[in-house]
Amino acid sequence: MHRRVTVVTAVHGPSARFLPEAHASLDAQRLPPGWTWEWLIQQDGESDEVRPYVPDDPRVTFRQGRPGGPGVARTIALAHARGAYVKVLDADDRLTPGALARDLAALEADPALGWATSRALDLLPDGSTAGFPGDPREGPLERGAVLDHWKRHDFRAPVHPATLCVRRDLLTALGGWMALPASEDTGLLLALNAVSRGWFSADVGLLYRKWEGQVTGQAAHTDPAEREARTAVAEARARALAEFGWTYPAGS
Repeated sequence: MHRRVTVVTAVHGPSARFLPEAHASLDAQRLPPGWTWEWLIQQDGESDEVRPYVPDDPRVTFRQGRPGGPGVARTIALAHARGAYVKVLDADDRLTPGALARDLAALEADPALGWATSRALDLLPDGSTAGFPGDPREGPLERGAVLDHWKRHDFRAPVHPATLCVRRDLLTALGGWMALPASEDTGLLLALNAVSRGWFSADVGLLYRKWEGQVTGQAAHTDPAEREARTAVAEARARALAEFGWTYPAGS
């Protein structure tokens, strides 16, 4: 019987044209024997812009829903997830060879790890790449380490939430992605690290596309009042989870 990784992608009209490249990067993944993947593409909206770009692949499922942002799209897609693990892949990004296998290797080797991340590179419009400063060393990330770094570095997490691979039961226990207009993935990462240890792979696992239409490049994303509110809610959630003492695995 195959074991499965569920890859979840939120997509809207402007980013749909990148889906074939995302699919090619997923199709190139080589998983350990007995493992397979499924790809849940959830449109944030119900227009006709996305469907023409959805790959013709029996492992791919495409659904639409009323708009609510990428966090809502990913969370509603969880209703159809069948994998033991959920891997994030934004529509405009690309996995690197071996990324899924490395996530699985870390999580399968240590049941006490709740999630895994990896190094990411910016993929620039000219096709070149650029790294992020300050990547941690490869290895486990202890509970609370992400929040501590995030607070000390102007709300920049030490690992990229777009590289996340997480145990599905832990993800659903935390309610999926946060109901925020942006930074919903960082909020989830903070919550995950409040209750469980994670893993960072120093191998590049993701090419994070920089382009003119991406949501994080819009002016609203850096609005000071909204940013202050987003960070306050994300921090409060993480601290409350830590103070309540709920942990994954239970009793750890």
